[in-house]
Amino acid sequence: MKLKTLDLTLAAMFVALMAIGANITSFAPFMVVGGVPITLQTFFAILAGVILGSRLGAISMMVYALVGLAGVPVFAKFGAGLSTFISPTFGFILSFIFTAFAAGKIIEKNRSFSAFITAALIGLVINYAIGTNWMYFAYKLWAAAPEGFTYGMAWLWMVAPLPKDIILAVFAGIMGHRLERTVLSKGSFKHLRKAA
Repeated sequence: MKLKTLDLTLAAMFVALMAIGANITSFAPFMVVGGVPITLQTFFAILAGVILGSRLGAISMMVYALVGLAGVPVFAKFGAGLSTFISPTFGFILSFIFTAFAAGKIIEKNRSFSAFITAALIGLVINYAIGTNWMYFAYKLWAAAPEGFTYGMAWLWMVAPLPKDIILAVFAGIMGHRLERTVLSKGSFKHLRKAA
């Protein structure tokens, strides 16, 4: 896959957006609703896929994960370092790679409005599936699990952020489609519309 300067710039932009999205409540405390922080990582991971395509979107998310593991504080709560790999929540970081790839693949085959929404929601399902399963096995195998912790409890914890994540996912699909019909259909951005 030959990457152009524009590709590298856009990928780097999404790495930066992921870092901001992970810690948005540090800059905008009002984005904590009912004690639940509204992070924008899943939103940007989906957007990376539908805008950059499957491969470049996945690459940008992989770079984000590697930058954080290398020690740059880009994860939630400004976390970083190799120790993050054994965190119960690292599965969500890992899932962003697959979220972007899957969302991008769908858009590469169909660029209708409904496809953008479908891509966003499937990306969200992948995000939850990988992240929640990682969290469950992490607590069971190496982290200190809360007393009485079960697989059902792991999924129950995901109920609180689910509504806002569904809303943000749909918004990412809408925004991606809007950008597709305006900015991305012109000039230097046209190559992003082709399957990578």
